[in-house]
Amino acid sequence: MTKHKKDKPLDELNKISEQEDNKSEVSEPDAKIEVSNFEQADTKIAELEKQVKEWQDKLLRKAAEFENYKRRTENDQFNLINYAAESFIIKLLPIVDDFERSMDHIDDIENNKSVKDGIKLVYEKLQKLLIEQGVKKIQTKGEPFNVDYHDALMQRKDNSVPPHTVLEEVESGYIYRDKVIRHAKVIVSEDSTADENQISNEGSSDSSTENEK
Repeated sequence: MTKHKKDKPLDELNKISEQEDNKSEVSEPDAKIEVSNFEQADTKIAELEKQVKEWQDKLLRKAAEFENYKRRTENDQFNLINYAAESFIIKLLPIVDDFERSMDHIDDIENNKSVKDGIKLVYEKLQKLLIEQGVKKIQTKGEPFNVDYHDALMQRKDNSVPPHTVLEEVESGYIYRDKVIRHAKVIVSEDSTADENQISNEGSSDSSTENEK
C-alpha cells in the first residue's frame, strides 16, 4: 500500500517530461518554417525593389526620348512655317532672270513703248511679290566681295576700285528671310598689289639666278 503511493508522483513526473519532449519536438520545425518565411520575404522584397528601379530607369529614358522628340518636332515645325515657300521661290527665280535679261537688251530691239512698259511692269510686280514673301536681292556691284553672299566666277583688273570689289553681276543672288538661297555670281577686281609683288619676286629670283651664273 505504501509502495503504490510512492510510485504515483514518479509517474506524473514521467508524464510531464514526455510532454516537454513532445513540445520541443514540435517547436523546432515551427522555428525552421518561420526562418524560411523570413528569407522568402526578404528575397521577394529584393526582387520588387529591383523591378521598381528598372521601371524608374525605363521611365527616365522614355521621358528623355520624349523631350528630344518634342524638340525635333518643334524645330521641324519652325522650319516648315518659316521656309515653306522656299522651293516655290527657287523655281520662280529663273523667270526673274529671264525678265532681267530681256530688260538688258530691250533697247536694242525696235519695238513700241507699250511692250517695253509691259515687261517692266511684270518685272516690278514680280519683285514686289518676292519682297512680300521675304525675299531680298543681294547687293553686288561696287560692294566688297563676300563669300557669304557672292560667288566669284572670275577676276578682272580694274585700278579704279579697291581689290576684291564686285565689278559686275552675272547672275543675281537672293536672301529668303535670314537665309541665302542663291549666291550672286559676280566678277571681282584683282589684287594688283599681290600681282606686282609676285612679279617683283619673280624678277628678284631671275636676277639672283643670273648673278649666280
